[in-house]
Amino acid sequence: MKRNKIYPLLVLLIGAAFLIYEQCENKQQTRTYNPNDEIHGTKKQTTNSKPKKLTNEFYLPSSTTGQIVHHEGYSLSYHEAFEQAEWVAYELKKNQVVYTDYKRPYFEQDEAIKTKSAHWRNYKESGYDRGHLCPAADRKYTKTAFTETFLTSNISPQEHEFNSGIWNRLEQKVRYWAKKYDGVYVVTGGILEKNLKRIGHEDVAVPNYFYKILLDNTEGNTKMIAFLLPHQDSNKPLYEYVVSVDEIEQRTGIDFFPELEDAKENKLEAMTTYKQWSFR
Repeated sequence: MKRNKIYPLLVLLIGAAFLIYEQCENKQQTRTYNPNDEIHGTKKQTTNSKPKKLTNEFYLPSSTTGQIVHHEGYSLSYHEAFEQAEWVAYELKKNQVVYTDYKRPYFEQDEAIKTKSAHWRNYKESGYDRGHLCPAADRKYTKTAFTETFLTSNISPQEHEFNSGIWNRLEQKVRYWAKKYDGVYVVTGGILEKNLKRIGHEDVAVPNYFYKILLDNTEGNTKMIAFLLPHQDSNKPLYEYVVSVDEIEQRTGIDFFPELEDAKENKLEAMTTYKQWSFR
């Protein structure tokens, strides 16, 4: 009788061990990339991540890599050849601009990326900050959203003076506009192009320029503004860095608002005016 009971138990244990082994194998699988593959438009495998409840799919940009990941507080398109996101997109509502004093967490690799995002050690002793693309201060409405911003898929190498200077000024201005206009949609990232400086054992690229694009659709009065900042600190007013969305599209190969009606998209993306936006 005891032997008859043992055999089914052994079968169950062997089956469970096989399933665990298979899951581990799947996690360890990696895809190979050409390290010189830095041209826009190259397609990579897409993740199976589905948009979360806070993701406004209508405003998501196109992806030149095919690897879009959705977190609770933001979405991103990861570019393996540069070991960072080509864009991070999120909506910042007025009621999300809060000042909760959460403890700063450690940076962690993003396991939603098929090959994982670059390790934080690439930045150690590199002379560059781990610069947030979606700022932690924009996601303080929950601890989870705040912690997510410390995934390394959301960071890019930034000079300290730039990160704490003009880039920080622009982030503060975005929060000001989010409160003034009851929410703005934000797309941001570095200009990923050939011949960039690299840091760390994974050759993380250091962008020479960073961009930030804002869309406000308050009460149907749609307006758009885009900034292109050289990767260096500056005391110049922010409006001196306003460019058209078309210019950033040409430099990145990204279609930022493909779901907008064509006539509206073409008009808004060609504009370089900032008069509709308060710079007070």
